[in-house]
Amino acid sequence: MASASVNPLGQSSLAKRLGWTFLLLCCYRIGVHVPIPGVDAAALAAYFKSLSGTLFDMFDMFSGGGLSNVSVFALGVMPYISASIIMQLLQVVSPDIKRMAKEEGQAGRRKITQYTRYLTVLITLVQGLFISIGLESMTSPDGTPIVLNAGWHFRMVTMATFTAGSMLVMWLGEQITERGIGNGISLIIFCGIVVGIPRGIMQSLDLIKSGSMSIFLAVVIVLLMAAVLTAIVFVERAQRRIPISYAKRQIGRKMFGGQNTHLPLRVNTAGVIPPIFASSLLLFPATVGQFSTNEYVRMVTDFFAPHGILYNVLYVVLIFFFCYFYTAIIIDPKDMAENLKKNGGFVPGIRPGERTQEYIDTVLSRLTLSGAVYISAISLLPMLMIAKFNVPFYFGGTSLLILVGVAMDFMNQVESHMISTQYQGLMNKAARKGGRM
Repeated sequence: MASASVNPLGQSSLAKRLGWTFLLLCCYRIGVHVPIPGVDAAALAAYFKSLSGTLFDMFDMFSGGGLSNVSVFALGVMPYISASIIMQLLQVVSPDIKRMAKEEGQAGRRKITQYTRYLTVLITLVQGLFISIGLESMTSPDGTPIVLNAGWHFRMVTMATFTAGSMLVMWLGEQITERGIGNGISLIIFCGIVVGIPRGIMQSLDLIKSGSMSIFLAVVIVLLMAAVLTAIVFVERAQRRIPISYAKRQIGRKMFGGQNTHLPLRVNTAGVIPPIFASSLLLFPATVGQFSTNEYVRMVTDFFAPHGILYNVLYVVLIFFFCYFYTAIIIDPKDMAENLKKNGGFVPGIRPGERTQEYIDTVLSRLTLSGAVYISAISLLPMLMIAKFNVPFYFGGTSLLILVGVAMDFMNQVESHMISTQYQGLMNKAARKGGRM
């Protein structure tokens, strides 16, 4: 039966999508190693090596190593994510944009996508200007200037290169989503974190060899990572199942309904979106300040150090905000209650309609609170370990959460594609049999 239901065309389609995903990710990784013009690569590598253990490491992790190379993809997808956050917030405060998103259908969504791209260009230009000015003032530890020919020509070229690179990364992500498997932007971030893991392992081994980290501490950190991974997998698959019953209805001479089912609600409804969005907002001003020569700007930037209290407090606040915000966007208790009422479904012991809406909203709020606490704990506990024991950022809770979340979403989409193609194969086989009869 299993072999009979296999659809060769479906397998070919899946292989084609996987091939597109791999090819586009390879294109992204090639661009990460293409430096912008006018920069001394050796002096640049020596300078950024001295920034190990700072907020720069986190931004470099999200850019897949592009920022440490000052490549054309140095800013990665972070400007696009920042622009997406702003547009989603505007949908709440602006009636025109909200109407455009909900009432104008596909045309309205295309307009919002276009506005997001324009905003991405603006954010990239601002970041590119500050980074180029900062690079001009930087030197390697031996005094070698990083920029060969400083001036407005270098600044304009850098801004144009960063903007073109960010737009190309955004386009690659959209192509992965359309032609490949999974969410393209998430897979690009996933790819950037994965390729940095071997470097993180080498850094940890160097710490052990130099005596900065004991073998016992290394074993404890590995066990902690294993426990965090186990907790992530467990919670990401956890659901709150609301029982649903359907009343019996007679249509003609037949009775329909009368069955019991459930409404599954994930404990972590927002997925990996909150930590990505929170990191994006905190990294935007920090990136500008990292490359600024102004004393007051650098002082403010120091407050955003990953081991600082201000950074962690703001990080948790933003995680809670985006957990509730994103959950409210993707799940509407009012629509769910109305759909149940129209189809004759009800929650046992709860009146259909407004009471059901209130009940679902209450359950969803409690789940969102649990999910926000879970994400905050996962993100902060390893962050404290990083600050205290100088463990690379690639082993932090945020990176582990993104890795597991994106990997599970990718495998779910692969499985869904295989099931849909097998179902299509059965339908085509039944149609051929019907035609012969």
